[in-house]
Amino acid sequence: MPQDGLDQPQRFWAVLAVALGLVMAVLDGAIANVALPTIAADVHVSPHDSVSIINAYQIAVLVLLLPFASLGEILGYKRIFLYGVVLFTCASFGCAMSSTLDQLTIARIFQGCGAACQMSVSGALIRFAYPRAKLGQGLSINALTVAASTAAAPSIASAILAVAHWEWLFAINVPIGFVCFAVAYWALPLSQRSTMRYDLTSAALCVLSFGIGMFGIMGLSHGRSWLQGAAEVIIGILAGVFLVRRQLTRAEPLLPIDLLRIPLFRLSIMTSIFSFCAQLLAFIAIPFYVQDVLGRSEVMTGLLMTPWPVVLMVVAPIAGRLSDRMPAGLLGGIGLGLYALGLGLTALLPAHPENWDICWRLGICGAGFGLFQSPNNRAILGSAPRHRSGGANGMLGMARLTGQTLGATLCAVVFKLFPHHGQMQIAMSLACALAVIGMGLSFLRLRLPGGVPNAAKG
Repeated sequence: MPQDGLDQPQRFWAVLAVALGLVMAVLDGAIANVALPTIAADVHVSPHDSVSIINAYQIAVLVLLLPFASLGEILGYKRIFLYGVVLFTCASFGCAMSSTLDQLTIARIFQGCGAACQMSVSGALIRFAYPRAKLGQGLSINALTVAASTAAAPSIASAILAVAHWEWLFAINVPIGFVCFAVAYWALPLSQRSTMRYDLTSAALCVLSFGIGMFGIMGLSHGRSWLQGAAEVIIGILAGVFLVRRQLTRAEPLLPIDLLRIPLFRLSIMTSIFSFCAQLLAFIAIPFYVQDVLGRSEVMTGLLMTPWPVVLMVVAPIAGRLSDRMPAGLLGGIGLGLYALGLGLTALLPAHPENWDICWRLGICGAGFGLFQSPNNRAILGSAPRHRSGGANGMLGMARLTGQTLGATLCAVVFKLFPHHGQMQIAMSLACALAVIGMGLSFLRLRLPGGVPNAAKG
């Protein structure tokens, strides 16, 4: 019988190492958004060209998440995590030292590769660190770290920019990376290595499908040539068709299509995509509204968005403990209903809102999202067989990144179609609708056999 989790204090240090890695990886996916105008001016490029700083990171993480999750099952989750910390730390130093757009974009690509290593195995490491009876508590820490880091990115970016130059957004990762590597090397558990061969062809198809396809979608939303964008999307779709057909014939697929046959897993993945799509719609629309329409500063923008992560940090651990005893469909549905309420109320802000009007609405969003995410992550990882933890965690990350990428694309479309008035209201209304769809999908899980759809399976 394999050991059921780690003993204290090793478990604490293992979770801390994973949390530090996730904070760096998730935060850098969003922290540059607030500083993008400053970076564009400093390296003398147009706002349109500066978007590549964001896209380079997101696409690198998106296309490599599943290949690295599969590699983690072969080489060991701890080894892949350590490789990711080293690569991410070195790339962060490269970002801080960049003086041109090309240099920064290349460094961001390598940074995304390191982040993909860490994200792809984080849930699997938590699953081996915690005993099965406390899996929900462990995964709640992962969910809290990811959601709070994403939500707090504008606040942290504003705080850093208030006292330092934009390079420090990346340089701050270097000392954190050293600490993370030292703790992870000592505390993270070793997992049994798989004897299966790595599927290089599937990895290449995954890169083509998600990378070229998403790049084409982003390009269309940012006004690039329709012919070029459509060609990229078609290439991505064709590569995706070949990828799926190949995975259906393999016992240990890189893209775990077989896990989608599990009803709880499938519905939880779909719910996650809709929730994160709504989240990034809000995170992009609100700063533009607060700064461009209301005339608030960057620092004030970050402060106004702070209630979201603060309330989330209070609610997520409670939801994690509840998820060990209550159905994920019920907790997630209630959370997404509350989330949709907050988004809808934000869309209905008065013409000249006070700061408090914005804060309490975003606090409701944070409470709803915190109540939803921990049970949902537990349902995804707990419904997969234990030896498929890497693939399940990869799908969890893919759902988040796919939702965020689509959310950013939808927001860009809204900004393009409505360039003058009502952008925030339309974007938040669309986000509210997406959250309502997610709520419906979550409640569908209550109809699954057994009555407790989030029960962990070994």
